[in-house]
Amino acid sequence: MANTGFLQTENVLFTITMVLYFAAMVLYFIFVAARKEQLAKIAVLLQGTGFLLHTAALIVRGIGAGRLPLTNQYEFATSFAWGLSLVSLIFVLRYRFQVLGAFAAPVIFLIIGYAAMQSKEVHELMPALRSNWLGFHVSTAIISYGAFGVSFVLGIIFLMREKMKDQSFLDRHIPAKEKVDMISYRAVSLGLLFLTFTIISGAIWAERAWGSYWSWDPKETWSLVTWIIYAIYLHLRIRRGWRGRAAAIFAVVGFICVLFTYIGVNTFLPGIHSYA
Repeated sequence: MANTGFLQTENVLFTITMVLYFAAMVLYFIFVAARKEQLAKIAVLLQGTGFLLHTAALIVRGIGAGRLPLTNQYEFATSFAWGLSLVSLIFVLRYRFQVLGAFAAPVIFLIIGYAAMQSKEVHELMPALRSNWLGFHVSTAIISYGAFGVSFVLGIIFLMREKMKDQSFLDRHIPAKEKVDMISYRAVSLGLLFLTFTIISGAIWAERAWGSYWSWDPKETWSLVTWIIYAIYLHLRIRRGWRGRAAAIFAVVGFICVLFTYIGVNTFLPGIHSYA
């Protein structure tokens, strides 16, 4: 039985999180468009604060629901946005790359906005979801999607960099194209590692829940397609020396596949994973 008090608190925290992410996005935009460098640190601070409240909202919802908040469209969407916010903050702070935040913030806001449009009702878990594998399987998917989201943003930055005119601003706030390419490669590597964990844990879980490791459910199939796309990216990069524009385009296309795996499959190809 869901605790309504906790769920009301979660709703307040979720709303404040959306406001903070939106404010961060606006400041990031002003930072890039008007070259107001002092706004970059404020934008990162707002995103970080939003991330902390986002974390609190997920924890409170988990307590209120009496389970991990990872089992329906709303919960996975808000967790997806959480994962992207986490990974983008790590990369922004690690590489002092605030422009990355300017491109990541709209994606985060769109995903959490999608979450806001989903039903927030708490339902009893279906039998197949009552497993210790739930937390590991879904959390690795969240980190994987977050990392792929960052690689998508870096791919966009790489493709747009040559068209940006103010080179002095770019030199201060965007690394050389070679470094952007390397950071994107690291994000893809992180994402593929965690997607591998997701698929393996999902197969083990499926065997215990339904008696089969693989059933070619649409979600399983498109997760495999996504894995293959990014595996090809890494193969071409390591074995054939792929770099630059081609790799950036691959990263963008890969994330489009990620979005279809999550949103498109649930919308157009319902299956045994339709709850998430």
